[in-house]
Amino acid sequence: MSKKLMSYLPDYYQEIEEFVQIMDAEDIEFDELNAAIVDTFRQFHPETATWGIKYWEKDLKIVSMPSKPIEQRRSVVISKMRGSGKVSASMIKNVADSYDRGEVDVTVFPSEYYFVIRFIGTLGIPPNLQDLKDAIEEIKPAHLEVRYKFRYLVIREIHNVMRINEINNTKLNKFAGGVRIG
Repeated sequence: MSKKLMSYLPDYYQEIEEFVQIMDAEDIEFDELNAAIVDTFRQFHPETATWGIKYWEKDLKIVSMPSKPIEQRRSVVISKMRGSGKVSASMIKNVADSYDRGEVDVTVFPSEYYFVIRFIGTLGIPPNLQDLKDAIEEIKPAHLEVRYKFRYLVIREIHNVMRINEINNTKLNKFAGGVRIG
């Protein structure tokens, strides 16, 4: 028996089976309407957008790639939004953070004309590194080179720290000695 809509009505309506069935059907419709409203509001923010991410991409003139995971598409949108204005180390960090969702450090070496983006909170190479590189290339000053440093597991982080099953479940590209792109 429906409890939502029926709770607003006098008790004698609960004795009319047809009315109870109508209210049950209406409850389902209102639940679906509420879910649709909540889902629509989620599209207003790139951090939670799903089917609406294509509108963010269109507005920001980003080439939409529906085959990419939604998290990577969101990262591109958020990065594009963060990457406007005067370029600074903090802006570059904001853009890099939007891709990695971990801790990133940016160090600028102005006299040598380069800066380093160091991934601190992520092991190995982030899955959408090329998107990050494209975004950084778009916002960085042309005279500066960008270098990337990745974090890998080293012996002191494994020996007497990790259990055998943890080591076995860790992908090889997370360990020191992995391929570095830079």
